[in-house]
Amino acid sequence: MPIANTDLLDSLTWRYATKQFDIERKIPTETWEALEQALVLTPSSYGLQPWTFLVIDDPALRKELRPFSWNQAQITEASQLVVFLTRRQIEDSDLDRLITATAAARALEPESLAGYRELMHKDLVVGHRSAQIDAWSSNQTYIALGNFMTTAALLGVDTCPIEGFSPPDYDRLLALDGTPYRSCVVCAAGYRSAKDKYASLEKVRYPLKELIEHR
Repeated sequence: MPIANTDLLDSLTWRYATKQFDIERKIPTETWEALEQALVLTPSSYGLQPWTFLVIDDPALRKELRPFSWNQAQITEASQLVVFLTRRQIEDSDLDRLITATAAARALEPESLAGYRELMHKDLVVGHRSAQIDAWSSNQTYIALGNFMTTAALLGVDTCPIEGFSPPDYDRLLALDGTPYRSCVVCAAGYRSAKDKYASLEKVRYPLKELIEHR
């Protein structure tokens, strides 16, 4: 159901990259479950969903990750920490998984989707984009990040996207080496601390007329 235009813009204006979280305040279970479902509902090219999401609950593991995150406090202080993983390659097995899931969800015969599978195969498995699949997969995963952050803002949850980290060290600590996935981007979520000076700063955005052109 649609929300009011003003409510949407108020939420996006309220949102900022939170630098200091309230350590004592945790995201309620039902709110976090909604945010996880928002991740699942993220759109992707072909519907392939070339990602998975690691929610780091273990405080000890977060402490290990922090030095490889430019020692940013959000890693250990936020209520939740999500590591967005992306596929290293797109393989025929990924296409088969999607075809099987689509057929089951829509009461179709898998054979009826053979043309769609072939289209994906020619594009992502053997086509010219297969050579740039790492960038393609990362771009898809950033859609999930944006969806997560926007949804969080609508629910009154603060977030901070984090690219300042060492992917090789994350992959090592999270036992991702040799798996189909690699770490792509990180996002902390929780509630801002009253001491975070950045919460009251004006947003710096270029004027709409400089960013949007109608033709």
